[in-house]
Amino acid sequence: MSEKTINLRGLKCPLPALRTRKVLGGLTAGEVILVECTDPLAAIDIPNLINQTGDVLESTERSNDVLTFRIRKAVRQAPGTS
Repeated sequence: MSEKTINLRGLKCPLPALRTRKVLGGLTAGEVILVECTDPLAAIDIPNLINQTGDVLESTERSNDVLTFRIRKAVRQAPGTS
């Protein structure tokens, strides 16, 4: 699967987290997105979002003013299965 890059540079809180949530909602299990943000609050907001959604934050990198989050859509189990 290929990674899709989402450019959220220049957007201020809460838009990076809201747009990331929207993109995650359209992914299938196992797909990966790279989210690029310049808002310093994204360093808090995006990991909190991932905790809420149950997806996987594989890495976070900072290069100059750009934060890049590598997020994998989680595989969901059907209700009632272990």
